[in-house]
Amino acid sequence: MRVGGDQTGERSSGPCCGDGAYVGTWSQWERRREFRGITLGIRRGGKQRGKALGHRLIDSPEEVAALGQERGDGVTHRRDRSRTRCACERIDALHTAPVFGCSGSVGTVTTAIEVEDLSKSYGDLRAVDGVSFSVEPGEVFAILGPNGAGKSTTVEILEGHRRRDSGRVSVLGVDPSEGGRAFRNRIGIVLQEAGVDKELTVRETLDLYSTAYTRRRSIDEVIEMVELADKLDERISRLSGGQQRRVDLALGVIGTPDVLFLDEPTTGFDPAARRRSWELVRDLAGNGTTIVLTTHYLEEAEELADHLIVMAGGAIVAAGTPESLRDQAGEATIIRFALPSIDASLAGLLDPLHGDASGRDRRLEISTTRPTADLAHITGWALQHGIELDGLSVESVTLEDIYLRLVGTDS
Repeated sequence: MRVGGDQTGERSSGPCCGDGAYVGTWSQWERRREFRGITLGIRRGGKQRGKALGHRLIDSPEEVAALGQERGDGVTHRRDRSRTRCACERIDALHTAPVFGCSGSVGTVTTAIEVEDLSKSYGDLRAVDGVSFSVEPGEVFAILGPNGAGKSTTVEILEGHRRRDSGRVSVLGVDPSEGGRAFRNRIGIVLQEAGVDKELTVRETLDLYSTAYTRRRSIDEVIEMVELADKLDERISRLSGGQQRRVDLALGVIGTPDVLFLDEPTTGFDPAARRRSWELVRDLAGNGTTIVLTTHYLEEAEELADHLIVMAGGAIVAAGTPESLRDQAGEATIIRFALPSIDASLAGLLDPLHGDASGRDRRLEISTTRPTADLAHITGWALQHGIELDGLSVESVTLEDIYLRLVGTDS
């Protein structure tokens, strides 16, 4: 990471027409949090339910309208909600949508994401102000900050869902605002709320979404990744909140993305499920997927992030690895323990220490900026003298401590 001033595949078809067929209506453009989606329906017994199909599967409304005029395929925009087509034909049409600002595939790049002097305003509000950073392939990169810090706007620009005012942005070697279908086919997005039809089963949902990708994973592989094999034929409405969130994760990875955007991915997870999801993120990154993570769980960022930035007021106020941020904070680590007794040998323990020692009764507290060296000396001394250090503990400054100092406790 640097912070500073400076596939194509075989085209697939969707489900076939007939009894129980998917029938699509181009009824609206939407993005939950500025998330564009395709509204589809499932026709069963003459009834049709709306379905938001999306993540990053489509081009702009103007592009799709142009596509409909070129092909005469009946694709319509918001003002014409009457036409319906078989979803397999509609998704097939999406696979042949024109690509803007990109060839049929995205080239190999040495840096997954490059951002230089990015700015975005909403009227008089400067939401993002001169932000610069880079993300390497296979890196987990966390963007932290309070509400209104500019995180969401920054990520939406990276996803291609929002246009910047100024600056340079490159994701997989492409300007996201001009990347088109080839670009969107190589990124995955897990929003805080995906907007899936909760009356569909998990299998139906994954099958429907998977048809829009050229490099899709199998449903069996994805369902194993998110540990929902026993819920595959369960309606989503019957799943717990954490299980529904795992479906969102499955939709984010089903297209085998090269860059995966995770927005609060473990909300609603119990501690055990959260840690299992961390293993999934590590596995994806280990296999070369670049991951951009936004989370309010500071422990999650500390556990997963290779590099991170902290934003406040639209600007970056801190950047680096979790370890380097702790070092930059210059905060001392506290080592505490109790001795069986206090005698003359204590001088041999305290004199070589780099930190300051204080004590009361038999308990000692060492405040040090070199905890590794001092802890090694303390434990070595104890072993040499055959002494057990009762209640030995090491308390370091946490990422949460640093975050709160940077952005304030009110955040």
